[in-house]
Amino acid sequence: MMRILKFLERWRFPIPFVYSDEYWMLDVGQHVFPIKKYRALYERLLLLGARKENFIVPEPASDEDILLVHSPRYVKKLKTASLSSAEIAMIELPFSLELVHFVWLMTGGTILTARLALERGLAVHLGGGFHHAFHDHGEGFCVLNDVAVAVEALKKEGAVERTMVVDCDLHQGNGTAHILSGKGHAFTFSIHQMDLYPSNKPPSTVDVGLWAGDGDEEYLTALRAHFPRLYQEYKPDLVLYLAGADPFEGDQLGSLRLTKDGLRQRDLIVIGEARRIRLPVAVVLAGGYAAELEDTVGIHLNTIRVAQKVQRRYSQP
Repeated sequence: MMRILKFLERWRFPIPFVYSDEYWMLDVGQHVFPIKKYRALYERLLLLGARKENFIVPEPASDEDILLVHSPRYVKKLKTASLSSAEIAMIELPFSLELVHFVWLMTGGTILTARLALERGLAVHLGGGFHHAFHDHGEGFCVLNDVAVAVEALKKEGAVERTMVVDCDLHQGNGTAHILSGKGHAFTFSIHQMDLYPSNKPPSTVDVGLWAGDGDEEYLTALRAHFPRLYQEYKPDLVLYLAGADPFEGDQLGSLRLTKDGLRQRDLIVIGEARRIRLPVAVVLAGGYAAELEDTVGIHLNTIRVAQKVQRRYSQP
């Protein structure tokens, strides 16, 4: 009982969470994409002592912000449900106007999370991280690139000059790399499994390619070779962290074979090193396709635990 009380005590200084009940209402049928994880994670956080006022509900992104990244033709095709069958096949999700609302809302959630991170030092979006979407088409469960939109929206409004995207999803962030390529105000880092989707990997600012079965030691050694050095060299005003759960050894779509402890150490490196030098961090969940939903939810929950621990440590003057 005392251990439970001590854990709940930690939630007196919460980081803000961005979440909407509409996230899990999208019907994708029998699909590997775990839409129910959003609601499950929200409920777990409430059970662990978070209060409803700790969750901030986003509004859908404005078309003006979406058009900072995506082509007018593509946006029109989405909003009028006039994608071709080939374009829908590339997205790999059942297409509907409900899906369009879902991705506009998710993108608004990531923009809001970035703004909250700038204000409070650290914020977590219980969603987001759709890094395979390109400016003119969607791919791999990703319709809009919420991360790239957030980068461009905050740059346009003058909230940031330089943003770093740290993508630790299993898959290379091909859409993000392509959209932000050559833009001095954005640095893209991706650590991913090489022998896996996407087959075409446009170069990020820094790419770290690992291979099936590499596991914790190879992964963490590669990550530590770049952080905190890249933070110190680029000096971003904001870090957008894609904390994918899919490098996990039990994931159905990959084989990097990271353990839950390895993923926790990954989060501690990315979030902890940024906050240690007072860089704001906006966390988005990105992928996760474990055979058991509870594994995916548990990994995301561990990311939030790490974020909470780091924020308590470094938020004091």
